[in-house]
Amino acid sequence: MLDDCCGPVLAGERAAPTAEALMRSRFTAFALGDRNHLLASWHPDTRPAALELDESMRWYRLDIESSVGGSPFDTEGEVTFTAYYRRGAERGSLHERSRFTRSEGRWVYVDGVVG
Repeated sequence: MLDDCCGPVLAGERAAPTAEALMRSRFTAFALGDRNHLLASWHPDTRPAALELDESMRWYRLDIESSVGGSPFDTEGEVTFTAYYRRGAERGSLHERSRFTRSEGRWVYVDGVVG
């Protein structure tokens, strides 16, 4: 499944063809603890110098609610999603509207509004 969806993007073998595909690869990177992919897929103007991940969080489900723009022919896109996690006995979710843009010909995450 990872090979079909996000594996080549995570491995750096190909760029994500759409903003939604990049969102899915970033969710997978959070689930796997892949800081390198998260930082590499972040726009340089908004990328943090370092990224600390909560290793007790287990991301297990991603629901894409909407995707606006972000096609192979667009320069900007927006993906709204809910991601579900477990932390010990606690279960929760994160709802975000993420903005993406093309930088040097590839999709990158710009920022997001949580809510």
